[in-house]
Amino acid sequence: DNAVAERFFLNLKMERVWQGSYANKMEARQDIVAYITNFYNTTRLHSTLGYLSPSVFERHYAVNSPISLS
Repeated sequence: DNAVAERFFLNLKMERVWQGSYANKMEARQDIVAYITNFYNTTRLHSTLGYLSPSVFERHYAVNSPISLS
């Protein structure tokens, strides 16, 4: 959904990118990847996921909706 993607990039900019400055592109990339993997996916609550973090939502979904193989 475009709205979800747009909201993600807005949050990324507001919560991380606009809060500091980067010496170069590599430093920016490393910081953004760390933000996504260490905070956004594991800690930050998302209203579209029932106020769960993405990693908790995925674990909950996997337990409650196991993949069936045919």
